[in-house]
Amino acid sequence: MTIETWRSWLEANPVLGPWVLLGVAVILNGVALLVARNIVARTFISLTQRSKNQYDDLLVRHIHPYRLAWLAPLLLTYYLVTWVPEWTAPVQTLLLTGVVWLVVLTIAGVLTAANKIYEASSAYRGVSIQGYLDLGKLLIIAVGIILTISQLTGKSPVVLLSGIGAITAILLIIFHDTLLSFVANLQIQSHDLLREGDWIEMQAYDADGVVLNIALHTIKVQNWDNTITVIPTYKLMDTPYRNWRGMAESGGRRIKRALYIDLNSVTFCDQTMIAHFNRIGLVRDYIERHTKDASESGAERSCTPYVCEEHQLTNVGIFRAYMMQYLKSRPDLHQERADLVLLVRELDPGPMGLPLEVYAFTRTVAWEEYEAIQADIFEHLVAAAPQFGLRVFQQPTGTDFRVLAEPAVSSDL
Repeated sequence: MTIETWRSWLEANPVLGPWVLLGVAVILNGVALLVARNIVARTFISLTQRSKNQYDDLLVRHIHPYRLAWLAPLLLTYYLVTWVPEWTAPVQTLLLTGVVWLVVLTIAGVLTAANKIYEASSAYRGVSIQGYLDLGKLLIIAVGIILTISQLTGKSPVVLLSGIGAITAILLIIFHDTLLSFVANLQIQSHDLLREGDWIEMQAYDADGVVLNIALHTIKVQNWDNTITVIPTYKLMDTPYRNWRGMAESGGRRIKRALYIDLNSVTFCDQTMIAHFNRIGLVRDYIERHTKDASESGAERSCTPYVCEEHQLTNVGIFRAYMMQYLKSRPDLHQERADLVLLVRELDPGPMGLPLEVYAFTRTVAWEEYEAIQADIFEHLVAAAPQFGLRVFQQPTGTDFRVLAEPAVSSDL
């Protein structure tokens, strides 16, 4: 039976004909859907699963071939409905709306897959493009909304677009955060301010951890306690934060910690003390160099209750030299690079005593190794200080007060 015969029969049976056509349409659409899903879509998925390339798997996962298979019955129905003129306009409008949103969802899925493929590629260096792709999705959805309204109202999309100028102010209010986030994304990308995988600290949002995702509206940070902090993207432009990427790329993490010396334990060195310190290999050269300078200048290394010679050595000076030589002897600290300084500096004395600060960079940036190296250094220095007649300062504890009170208690007894 030809199409013309079908149309003649439908015209001769205006009451029964449309329902017969509806039944035929349902059967044909069912067949079309089964073919599209079980043959075309399933074959496409099977081919991608057999390939060694992982990118096509990401594409299939986000475009959803089974959902896309619904295009077959929609397009078939769009053609069949023309046989019933009184149904053609409203049904085709609904069908076109369905087609438009299937296409919109598919394109959005392709953009999502493009981001996943980009992040999985070997060229990925943490520079996120998701913000731009999110903006693309918003534009595609906006186009879908305009086309849908155009189909339902029967007006041209150009007419609808021409009316947008009248509601620009309202759109600016509605999409205020979106516009700010888009501008922030442009600045982040152009100045390379932040990448996925960077460690950042932002006290305003209590964020301290690794950046998991940079999207159009939000930045997701996984803190070191495994909680998740979500930061509005545009806030990155007006809120102070610290990015530790430079530390990771430099290959050295800074140690900047002071050892506080009790000022009452600082003294000039007599000959007995110098002889004792001379047996410590790390400071022998320092003592010899300074005593040689003193002998060449004719100054005597003596100290009276009223005056001390300028070349007189102090126990804290020798200990500072020991600290420096000890740091140089450690292979896990940088010493050859000018940008990674290694030194021991003496800071201003204060209520806590005399600070001797270690300023150095470890050869590792791994957190566990860094903390272990720092602990080893200061455990050694705290234990070594008494060998130079120095006391490490700490606030008095209950034990100290009890020791002071014991003679008074025993005398009362």
